[in-house]
Amino acid sequence: MAETAPSRRDWDAIVVGLGAIGSGAAYWLSRSLGDGVLGLERFAIDHVNGASADHSRIIRLSYHRPDYVRLAKRAYETWAEVEAEAAAKVVTTTGGLDLWPAGAAIPESDYADSLSSEDVPFEQLDGAEIRRRWPQWHVGDEVRAIWQAQGGLADPYRGNAAHRRLAVAHGATLRHHAPVTAIRDAGGGDLELVTPDAVYRTSRVILAADAWTNGLLEPLGHRLPLTITKEQVTYFGCPDPAAFAPDRFPVWIWMDDPCFYGFPTYGEAGPKAAEDCGGSPVDPDERTFERDETAFARLGDFLATHLPDAVGPPIYTKTCLYTLTPDRDFVVDRLPDLPGVAVGLGAAHGFKFASVVGRVLAELLVDGATPSARDIARFRIDRPILLEADPATSWMV
Repeated sequence: MAETAPSRRDWDAIVVGLGAIGSGAAYWLSRSLGDGVLGLERFAIDHVNGASADHSRIIRLSYHRPDYVRLAKRAYETWAEVEAEAAAKVVTTTGGLDLWPAGAAIPESDYADSLSSEDVPFEQLDGAEIRRRWPQWHVGDEVRAIWQAQGGLADPYRGNAAHRRLAVAHGATLRHHAPVTAIRDAGGGDLELVTPDAVYRTSRVILAADAWTNGLLEPLGHRLPLTITKEQVTYFGCPDPAAFAPDRFPVWIWMDDPCFYGFPTYGEAGPKAAEDCGGSPVDPDERTFERDETAFARLGDFLATHLPDAVGPPIYTKTCLYTLTPDRDFVVDRLPDLPGVAVGLGAAHGFKFASVVGRVLAELLVDGATPSARDIARFRIDRPILLEADPATSWMV
C-alpha cells in the first residue's frame, strides 16, 4: 500500500525521480534546505524499471574529454564525502583497463590526451604486458590498453540507499508510488506538481526522471530527442570466481564497436559483463524483462574469445534502460525560460557521477552557480543537437 501523502503543501525544493541522480539531489538539497525538501518517486524505492538497480557500475577517471575527467575527479571526492557521512562503502578500487584492438572505433589518443591534460597518471600497455599482468585476458600483441589505477566500481544499491538515508536524516521527506501527473505554473515563479493524491507547490524543481523525462518536460514546453533502449548485463558462474576477485582483476572496457565491458566478482558468485548500447529501442512503460538472446550470444562469443575463464552458466541476466541523448553527453542544466527547474540526465553512463550531478543541480538551484560550471558547459539542455528534431546519434564514448 502506498504511503500517506504529507499534509504539507509548500516546499523549498522538490525532486522528481529517486533513482541515482534524484537520490543524490535530494541528499545535497537537504544539506542546505533541511526539511524543506520533498522527493517524489513514481515507482517503489529501488524499483527495477529504470537504470540503477544493481551491485556495480564502473567508476573511472579515463575519459575521452578533459571536462569529463575533471568532473570525474569531483565525483570521487563527492562519493568520499557521502561514504564518510553514511559510514558506508560505495566505491571499490580495482584499477581500470581500457583495451583497444587494432583499428578500434574509439580513438585511444582521445583518452591518453585527456588524462595527460588533467595530470592523471596512467600507463599504456601492449598485448604482452596485458597478458602478463592479467593472464585471464587472451589478446594478441596488436591489442593496446590504458591502465588507470584509480578505476573501480561504484555500488548503486549502497550509494542510492546512502543518499536517501542521509537525506531523511537531514529532514527530507521521500515518497514512493507518487507519480507526478502534471506540472503547472502557479504564478510568482512557483510551480505546482500534481500527484494522484496531493498537489505540491515550490519554486525549485529537479527533474531526475531518466526515461520518463519528456513526459515531465512537455507540459513545460520542452522535449529532448532521447532514445530509450533495453540493455542487459549477465553474471556468470565461472569455474574459478576467485580468479576474478577485485584485488586480482580490474573493471574493463573494450573500446570498439561493438563495445563490451565488465567487472570482477562482486555482489554475486562470479564476474559480470555486458555489451554497451547493444539493445533495441523500447517504450519504458511497455518494456519486457526477458533476456535478449541475440545480444547474449554476442557477449558470449566475445568472452569465449578474450576471457574464456570468465564464462560459465549464467547466474542471471538483469535488464535495465538506457536513456540516450544523441551525443551521449549528460544534461545538467536549468531550463532557460524556467530557471527554477533543473534537469539531470546521465545519458546511460551516469551512475559514477550520480552524487556529483545531484550536488551540482542542488548548487544551481540553491546558490545560482556551481564550482563545476566549466565542467558542465557542454551539458546544456539547449545545446544545438538537442534542438534538432531528428539528430544523428553517436553513442561510442
